[in-house]
This record gives sequence, C-alpha cells and structure tokens, in this order.
Amino acid sequence: MSLSKAILTYCMVGSVFFYSFSCKDDKPVNAKPLEVKFKKEGHLQLLKNDSIITSLDIEIADDDYQIQTGLMYRSNMENNRGMLFIFPNERPRSFYMKNTRIPLDIIYFDTNKKLVSIQKDAKPFDETSLPSDGIAQYVLEVNAGLTDDWNLQVGDQFRYNKY
Repeated sequence: MSLSKAILTYCMVGSVFFYSFSCKDDKPVNAKPLEVKFKKEGHLQLLKNDSIITSLDIEIADDDYQIQTGLMYRSNMENNRGMLFIFPNERPRSFYMKNTRIPLDIIYFDTNKKLVSIQKDAKPFDETSLPSDGIAQYVLEVNAGLTDDWNLQVGDQFRYNKY
C-alpha cells in the first residue's frame, strides 16, 4: 500500500470514529426554559385629566436589544408592573408577541405622552403585527385586561421617573 493510500485510509477511519462519538443528539437532563425576571427600573403613573388612574413599577426598554426582547421569556407579571419602551423618535409603531408567554395590552403614546391607541389582549406567541393607530414614541405593555379595568382611553396620559 502506498503512503498516500495509507494516509487516506487512516483519515477515513479517523473521521468515522470521530463522527460516531462526537455527533450526539443528547439533550441536557432537567433543562429549564429560559426565564427572565422583573427588574424595577422606574415608576409610572397613568393619568386621566391630571388625576392618577394607577401607578406601576416599570422596566425600561430603551436600546435595540431591550426593545427587541421586551417581555419575552416571562411566565408571569404582577398587575402593578409593566414595561415602558422608549424610542428616540415618534413614528408609527408595531409590536408582536414572539416568545412572549403572557397575554398583554399594548398601549401606544405620542411624544407628549398622550395615549394614541391600545392593542388589547395580545395573544401569547402570536407573531401577527399589532400596529399603533397613529404615531408613537412610547409603548407600555401591561397584563391583558388591565386597560379595560382602568378605563384607559385615547388622550389619557402618563408620567414616569427612571431610577
């Protein structure tokens, strides 16, 4: 056998050996799904004619990664909590529920922090586009049904403090 045939045979046998021991399809035992916990970053008040409707502890999403991730990978959220998305400008906005496990109300606000529109009861994992009815710079996500409980309407406002 020539040297080149011997090398080729050795490489083929080695490749089969390596492949048979390295290509396992095992899954980790007791693997848990990714879970993200709430991190209080501010406080928000919803207002109707300058009267406080409700107060919320909020997480703030104000960079590309946080805005893209939002409330994904959460199993629950307390009713006194929400996530405020802050965009650098005002324009039509659209959200979806990819990898979001909890139903949400999505509230769109303009640059003056006035409510523009609400997408109610967004369904978990639904990737359907949920657009604002006008231009928005801020978006608040809360548990589904709370906007009805609070009787939120177009023109209501919010104010917030970032910690």
